[in-house]
Amino acid sequence: MSRRRKVSTKNEEKMLVELKKELGPQLIEGYVQRPRRIHIKVNPGAHRKAIEFMRDKWDVWHVSTITGIDLGEKIEVIFHMWKFKEPQTAILVRTEVPKSEPKLETVTDIVPASNFYEREVHDLLGVVFEGHPNLERIVLPDDWPEGVYPLRKDWQPPE
Repeated sequence: MSRRRKVSTKNEEKMLVELKKELGPQLIEGYVQRPRRIHIKVNPGAHRKAIEFMRDKWDVWHVSTITGIDLGEKIEVIFHMWKFKEPQTAILVRTEVPKSEPKLETVTDIVPASNFYEREVHDLLGVVFEGHPNLERIVLPDDWPEGVYPLRKDWQPPE
């Protein structure tokens, strides 16, 4: 028999209510996964408002990474934010862009540490972060073919 202690998610629920109030209809989905873990999904463009709100309201300056997932017709971009002040919380901000035109506004002006991660997502999935100060190749070799993105499902390695 497990003696796992039930941990309260009251703080996370309160934070989620504040995000819902701030983002309104731009928030597509929001839930507390478990203690210290909040997931939100927003319309493209609202990711900036969400991250700016978290920076100004909760002093969230740390982006631990930015990841992307090829969903077929769309690419989901996930900003993994971390709140260091109590209650320490990971907040994932998810948004989707069409694979045919994968453009999203940069957040480097809001959270400067996102610079490297946006370049990485651009290299590997082809997402163009509009307004990025230096969206040059960072992970792939210099001779990698333009327009070829190795984390897309339709990519095939050369034989």
